[in-house]
Amino acid sequence: GSHPRLEDSAPRIVEHPSDLLVSKGEPATLSCKAEGRPPPAVEWYKDGERVETDREDPRSHRTLLPGGSLFFLRIVHGRRGKPDEGVYVCVARNYLGEATSRNASLEVAGE
Repeated sequence: GSHPRLEDSAPRIVEHPSDLLVSKGEPATLSCKAEGRPPPAVEWYKDGERVETDREDPRSHRTLLPGGSLFFLRIVHGRRGKPDEGVYVCVARNYLGEATSRNASLEVAGE
């Protein structure tokens, strides 16, 4: 049925990402951990746009870890593009609702 079971609960973020300063070409992890029942699905947004991970694009250098954190194999930063720099939030959803993490900015060190 469509009635929530008593033990089900809306997502809540229990670990928020923090601001990162990363050297280009280095790996990085933006932490996010959400709890809820059923376990929430986590998505990441950068500057308001959904972040594609290797689940959608096998060539992506970004991986969604099982706990919900976002892992960068290496920070991409070229003269033409800075695809990883920006403000990230993590959103956790299940059928009872959604929770959004604090903003975390990712900056690339040194030019």
